[in-house]
Amino acid sequence: MTMVKRKLGNIETQFFAYVQMRKLRTVEKGEVASALGLTSVQENQLLSRLSRGGLITRVRRGLYLVPPRIPPGGRWSPGQFLALVTLIEDKKGRYQICGPNAFNRYGWDNQIPNRVYAYNNRLSGERQIGSVAITLIKVADRRLGATEIVKTPEGIEAVFSSRMRTLMDAVYDWSRFNSLPRAYNWICTELANDGKVVSELVKVSLKYGNQETLRRIGKLMEMEGVAPELLQKLETALRPSSSLIPWVPVYPKRGKVDRRWGIVFNDDAQ
Repeated sequence: MTMVKRKLGNIETQFFAYVQMRKLRTVEKGEVASALGLTSVQENQLLSRLSRGGLITRVRRGLYLVPPRIPPGGRWSPGQFLALVTLIEDKKGRYQICGPNAFNRYGWDNQIPNRVYAYNNRLSGERQIGSVAITLIKVADRRLGATEIVKTPEGIEAVFSSRMRTLMDAVYDWSRFNSLPRAYNWICTELANDGKVVSELVKVSLKYGNQETLRRIGKLMEMEGVAPELLQKLETALRPSSSLIPWVPVYPKRGKVDRRWGIVFNDDAQ
């Protein structure tokens, strides 16, 4: 197979020499022209040519991810975490990887997601960076937190939602992640394996959850025999309401009613 390196012209070779000498992870429009003595037009043509050829990856207009070395024999695309971190850092934002990626990380779901899901305080919608698909969920600053840092094989420090935060979000964001009623089983398993996690789950539910989340998690904990004082913390945070919510939202709201938590146990969920 013909090596990509042999196809590089003089300017392309200078570009990669500059990138590798400086150990750059990204380059921005204007930086290359200044470093290599190019005109703006030449710089645009160079970056476009390298991007189309798969040798660098466009993050946004004017910002590109570059490989640590010239990719031999094929196209280069950044890993999921590098793409996400670069995108959010460019916006000077905060993020945490959540949903299906976290479900898989903590061993509740063995399906490997084909995209990255991330709560963040800057962007919303879908992004494609090279071969990496990203779903960005914009939230208020107060809803970011309860995280842990994971060092990836490529040296990236990726921010994940913590184990208990992920469980809470599986109930809170069930419609986005298609995670109910599966999340109930995950929570029951965690409570059975380690009773100490109960107080942490209560804590993150109170801080990051909403009323429906508190109701569902409160009832589940009651069913699992959690200490009354912890249940009381959740119940105290509930606002008075006569409305009822379904135990499993995707099923019709008919069945036995639990007045304490304001929940209808769907007949179809029994």
